[in-house]
Amino acid sequence: MKETWKTLNKVIKPNAQCNNLPKCFMHNGKVLKNQTEIADEFNSFFVNVGPNIAKQIVNPNHKETRCNVAAAGGSKTLQSLFLSEITEYDILDIVRKLKTKTSIDCDGIDMFIVKKTVDCILKPLSYIFNLSFISGVFPQKMKTAKIIPIFKNGDKHMFNNYRPISILSQFSKIIEKWFTIKLDSFLEEKNILFDYQYGFRSNRSTSAALIHFTEEVLAAIDHSQYMVSVFLDLKKAFDSVNHELLLSKLQDYGIRGHVFKWLESYLQNRQQYVQFDQLNSKHETVVCGIPQGSIIGPKLFILFINDIYEATKRMGFLLFADDTTVYKSGSDLDALLSCVSTEMANLKKWFDQNKLLLNWEKTKYMIFGTRKIEGNVNITIDNSMIERVTKIKFLGVMLDTKFSWKPHIEYIRTKVSKCIGILHKVKYVLDEASLFLLYSSLIVPYFTYCIEVWGNACKSVIDRMFCYK
Repeated sequence: MKETWKTLNKVIKPNAQCNNLPKCFMHNGKVLKNQTEIADEFNSFFVNVGPNIAKQIVNPNHKETRCNVAAAGGSKTLQSLFLSEITEYDILDIVRKLKTKTSIDCDGIDMFIVKKTVDCILKPLSYIFNLSFISGVFPQKMKTAKIIPIFKNGDKHMFNNYRPISILSQFSKIIEKWFTIKLDSFLEEKNILFDYQYGFRSNRSTSAALIHFTEEVLAAIDHSQYMVSVFLDLKKAFDSVNHELLLSKLQDYGIRGHVFKWLESYLQNRQQYVQFDQLNSKHETVVCGIPQGSIIGPKLFILFINDIYEATKRMGFLLFADDTTVYKSGSDLDALLSCVSTEMANLKKWFDQNKLLLNWEKTKYMIFGTRKIEGNVNITIDNSMIERVTKIKFLGVMLDTKFSWKPHIEYIRTKVSKCIGILHKVKYVLDEASLFLLYSSLIVPYFTYCIEVWGNACKSVIDRMFCYK
């Protein structure tokens, strides 16, 4: 498939520029040309993203730190998570189900090699994994990440315009997957996770989250009420997670004893290096944040923010990993906005105490409803005014204030139009079966994604998807 897309891109974009990394970078007013120096600076930049964000949180009015769930108003889980022995069959089953990726880790191993040789190493792997759980020590050799910088947008010569792709030990993925299965079972059985957290949970999806939110908004509209919803954006949320706070919360959620020691060992003294132009940077220690590319990481993050709903009892919450949306409905718009502003201040306090930083530029709010809005309407938090918008992309779907779905249909029209252009360029190069494969891959997903949410739009709006005049 990788080679197929390479060929297609040559046909579709014959004059496209190569995406190779530049040979020089700007940093602190200096031009860096030495490749090893560039790799070291890349690594330093990625490692310090979280600590630098923590330094920006100035909190003079409420310096106390919330270190456990009970302090947040939640209740401790009395039961504790216990781990059974991992068997050779468990390892074999996990390896077979992992994706066969060819990305090479710091030891020069990819999952393709692991799958080909796993039958020969089941016994030593099961011994190492069980010893790890019994001793409460995560193997140090599995805590090194190879980082590949990927360009996002903007100036290619600036470090902050790149995102890190983390490649962890292939064997780490196996032991993490088994632990995550046990952790999932424990969290669901004890009903620990916030009910409206839809991210990284089995039998939950963006569709389910959007259906829940849509029902809340439409219920308010049916009662002739306004619905004010604030779409929060966090700066580098996964990179900013404080390990001390996370571990404190995990204990309250039932992660104790050897399991706690194992997770503590998993988080501590993690190393990473950047591979740039086939050169490796020096290793640096990661002091905060959830390990990128890990299997356990997403679960740890949703546990870290699980008590956020305790910050305010007057607002509704909808969570999908780090996408946090709060909302409230009412008939009196002025009173509603005043209430939202007050509760958002409480929520801001929770973010500060948990060392997470709100991105004010990307945090927006909308007023849903069919009633007329008169006068100026503003929401201000800590002297920062949140921008009001009339449409927003939420979990991949464009929402508007009246839920007409017109912006989303227009979004689909634009995307599908570009894909049709791609099919037009290759129609004389590929056979019918290949064209159908491209159609199913490029176009159909736009029509089917969350169709159960927006598919009930009126016929005149739906018909616009099929009219390109």
